[in-house]
Amino acid sequence: MFRAPSSVVGLVVAVALAVVLLGDAALRAGVGEMLLLAPWVLLALWVVYAFLFAPHVRIDGEGIRIHNPLRVTAVAWARVRDIDLQWQLRVTTDEPRVYKAFGGPVAGRPGRPPLRRDAERDRREPPAIRDLVVIQDAWEAARDTAPASGAVRRFWDIPSAVSLLVLICWAIIALFSSGGVR
Repeated sequence: MFRAPSSVVGLVVAVALAVVLLGDAALRAGVGEMLLLAPWVLLALWVVYAFLFAPHVRIDGEGIRIHNPLRVTAVAWARVRDIDLQWQLRVTTDEPRVYKAFGGPVAGRPGRPPLRRDAERDRREPPAIRDLVVIQDAWEAARDTAPASGAVRRFWDIPSAVSLLVLICWAIIALFSSGGVR
């Protein structure tokens, strides 16, 4: 699985902040008032989860799975025509269609040239390039043995979508219960 390391840190910080905010609200105003405040804090936490942590790329013997916010695309190795890295990972299929991965290897900004030439620095490569090579090697290894009947499947991330709908309903109930909407 390929996911940005900063996404884990971002989710942990967001969860800690949400726990502190909701715990403080429960202690100061009571559990009932905290339940009226909770959907707003949890909606912010959901945004961090859906747009920062959930996006990732997973490879296995059958193909590549691109998990973007609310959408998942599973592409069989036999259907892949090219894998490259522009700003993010791009998978071109035989449809021809390009699927971009919002999570996973990301081409960063090129670094500044060093003031002095250093043989060790010239040999280092960014993590995104290493990840791209791993993904391309898996594709090359599986391309010959992959069944030609593979499919490209696109589907919704049901748990994320359902949790968003629950939080929106909770926020609407909290608005009416608190007198925010008359």
